[in-house]
Amino acid sequence: MTPGRPGPVRLAAFLAAAVSLLAGCTGSIDPDALPGLYRDDRTGAELRLGPDGTFSAEDVVTDGSSDPADFSGRWEWLGDRIGDDFVYLSVEDSGLGRTAGLQLYPSGTNAVEFRPDPDRPPSLKLTRVAAP
Repeated sequence: MTPGRPGPVRLAAFLAAAVSLLAGCTGSIDPDALPGLYRDDRTGAELRLGPDGTFSAEDVVTDGSSDPADFSGRWEWLGDRIGDDFVYLSVEDSGLGRTAGLQLYPSGTNAVEFRPDPDRPPSLKLTRVAAP
């Protein structure tokens, strides 16, 4: 063994630990747990993800600069297909103007975020609340 360089056993242990840590970071979102009511108390925005694949949004600003809008449609979990955990919102009835759809990102187990620019903070974070 050369001084200053890790031996094969030490390197293997390091790699095993790194893989173990990374494995815990992926696949942690259970799409069956996503349905529910999410709210931002500061703005009053609400998003309801239905267990039947429908959604409705009230007073939601998706990009951080437009006016609040109401819209609805269908949602689909795409995280397991493309490697980036997100929900695709297919907008069917919209106060947003012309849009094909939106991406909604889970944040932990009890929140979702709109992130129009992945290099910037979310434009809106909604936290799960008990349905009335």
